[in-house]
Amino acid sequence: MSTKPVRPREAARRDVEAAVDYYVRKAGADVAIGFIGALQTAYRAIADHPAGGSPRYANELGLPGLRSQVLRRYPDLVFYVERDDHVDVWRVLHAHRDIPVWMRESESS
Repeated sequence: MSTKPVRPREAARRDVEAAVDYYVRKAGADVAIGFIGALQTAYRAIADHPAGGSPRYANELGLPGLRSQVLRRYPDLVFYVERDDHVDVWRVLHAHRDIPVWMRESESS
């Protein structure tokens, strides 16, 4: 088994920046740094085992191959699709958002 590079789309990068800003404002720098650490851990897990994520939203959205990975200790999900040579990260969203609406926006990104 080989590790695949994880490549976040621009929308995913914006999601991460917004989440870090939110955590800094609402909970402080330590919580924001913890979020970044949890995201890096999730990215490593996805890189090593891309098929390990949940396909739940793939069925709901009709997007074959879409998977999600929950961040440890944070209410955020990484949405991605495994490609032949990399892992394509579409979004990083808070679990309480309207996921189907946000993901449909990603399809056009």
